[in-house]
Amino acid sequence: MSSKKVLYIDLDNTLVDFSARLEGIHPSVLAQYVDEDGKPNYDEIPGVFALMPPVRGAIEAFTELAELFDTYILSTAPWENPSAWQHKIEWVHLHLGRGPESPAYKRLILSHHKNLNKGDFLVDDRRDHNGAGEFAGELVWFGQPDFPDWPTVVAYLRKRA
Repeated sequence: MSSKKVLYIDLDNTLVDFSARLEGIHPSVLAQYVDEDGKPNYDEIPGVFALMPPVRGAIEAFTELAELFDTYILSTAPWENPSAWQHKIEWVHLHLGRGPESPAYKRLILSHHKNLNKGDFLVDDRRDHNGAGEFAGELVWFGQPDFPDWPTVVAYLRKRA
């Protein structure tokens, strides 16, 4: 058992730049993935996760934090888009590696209930979805004024390792 603190890092809009991939999708396709209330469900577009780029500094941050913490990727995959489950692990393989030398090797957890995971920190861009706000450890709200980018997050967590 590791003596390191446990750190979870969300995938979409935290490690993965979700908006960058959407820019290349035709508006008529995007329009098909909006519900009756006008809420976009773009994560249900088949194949949308496959080739998204990382958020600036995310790969370097994950690699450093994986040395300091017992680090896992904790993400939610859309229920109505089974291909997203596969594409998330493919993204991890592509950007963080697939073998035992990877800092993310066998460290991808997909859950709709992030609050069920025990740990010290959760870095997530959404505090009110999928149990992130009920996480028992400390939520580091990525992309908000206190934690606008990866250098800020890493500096904060480095002091708490």
